[in-house]
Amino acid sequence: MSAVPTRLPAGRYGFPHAARMEWIKLRSLRSTLWALLATTVGMITVGVVTMANTKAPGPDKQATFDPVNNVLAGLALGQLVVGVLGVLVVTGEYSSGTIRSTLAAIPNRPLLIAAKASVFGLVTLVIGELVTFVTFFVGRLALTDAVPRPALGDEGVLRAVLLSGAYLAMVGLIGIALGAVTRHTAAAIGSLVGVLFVVPAVLAGLTGTTVAKFFPTMIAGNSLGVSKPVADVLSPWAGFTVLCLYVVAALAAGGWLLARRDA
Repeated sequence: MSAVPTRLPAGRYGFPHAARMEWIKLRSLRSTLWALLATTVGMITVGVVTMANTKAPGPDKQATFDPVNNVLAGLALGQLVVGVLGVLVVTGEYSSGTIRSTLAAIPNRPLLIAAKASVFGLVTLVIGELVTFVTFFVGRLALTDAVPRPALGDEGVLRAVLLSGAYLAMVGLIGIALGAVTRHTAAAIGSLVGVLFVVPAVLAGLTGTTVAKFFPTMIAGNSLGVSKPVADVLSPWAGFTVLCLYVVAALAAGGWLLARRDA
């Protein structure tokens, strides 16, 4: 005799149920597959091309030469694609109207944001680590014999690759938070581009690294994705801590704002 499935009592739902619902929605979207595929191909291509064009350092630059930063050059492209996908995870439901069904199933908005962030964050973390490691190993092969090849056993290299993969997931979570705050795709993507590219570039031109070093893209390029220290920027773990604080604060704000609004 087959077992009769039991139904969840009305109003009785928890994080596992919300996370399962978000996983089903995420994997069923074609945009998810295409965006992650674009991230993978784009990052590997940029990394290989950059490494193939890397020249051997002169005698005066050997001490600061860091090819690891070159092989992870594709982060600039990857962060934009993953960040936009994170935005669409939230705003796509508002534009299509499916948010009503979602909130009918999970009325607890902070729980809903936590489920979205957990599922999307885990997926992009796995993809990010896979892409950065593949890019690293393939990029090494593109180096000319005159350029010293970095190895994972070298000081700071493994940390740089791992944190760079985690950075992609963190940008995706920031995208989710911006989507929850604005609930509008264009506004959220505009805010994302501003935070990642426009504002730090303007600040870097005006004040150098004094303020710009606290922005995500500067942290990724000068702190997380390097194996050798860069002057006048945050240390790798300090930068990673700042990013964690950004993500937690942004998601908390997104969940709080959703809880104060009507669907």
